[in-house]
Amino acid sequence: MEEPKYNRIVLKLSGEALAGEQGYGIDPTMIQSYAEQIKEIIALDVEVAIIVGGGNIWRGMAGSAKGMDRATADYMGMLATVMNSLALQDSLENIGVQTRVQTSIEMRQVAEPYIRRRAIRHLEKKRVVIFAAGTGNPYFSTDTTAALRAAEIEADVILMAKNKVDGVYSADPSVDVNAQKYQQLTYLDLLKDGLAVMDSTASSLCMDNNIPLIVFSISENGNIKRAVTGDDIGTIIRGKE
Repeated sequence: MEEPKYNRIVLKLSGEALAGEQGYGIDPTMIQSYAEQIKEIIALDVEVAIIVGGGNIWRGMAGSAKGMDRATADYMGMLATVMNSLALQDSLENIGVQTRVQTSIEMRQVAEPYIRRRAIRHLEKKRVVIFAAGTGNPYFSTDTTAALRAAEIEADVILMAKNKVDGVYSADPSVDVNAQKYQQLTYLDLLKDGLAVMDSTASSLCMDNNIPLIVFSISENGNIKRAVTGDDIGTIIRGKE
């Protein structure tokens, strides 16, 4: 059996990754594919926490740009992440993977409230934990949520699964044919060069807590497992040189 390089991970999935080719909403086929890939790494005895974005349903920044109150728009985005998290939980449990959803905003009828020690206990029991509703506060992205939760649960790495690019580039590869792919970077590189990987708050939090980040493509089956087992995939970003 392949040996994992990381024992406890935070997997960051974008909301757009759940939409598939339709570009919006939830595509059950895509969610099933991701659930199968997550089951593969559970079989390696890896502890898995997941953060799912909500951009396939609602983007707080987009609503704010059109005149909506920013806090209200962000709270709507948090609710979108809960919908995605419940859909992913359903797919995982349908294939025999025990899963718990914990929300930063209390909604006990549908999920547990986020409690750090309880989350760690679930992970130790090899249950997947999905952290929903962001940090529970407006003005913070799900990237920041991933960095914060990774620090709190003492994760070994954050895996940022992208559905359109296979790593970090010097420019948008879909626009600039001369864009160069990076194999390794530091968080200072991200901040200094303005590379659009994650927002500056999340980057700073990862850097301060020395949490490595791997950015890779999820479009190819098996890539999550490859990232977990230490294959040379995507771009790795570290806190120190």
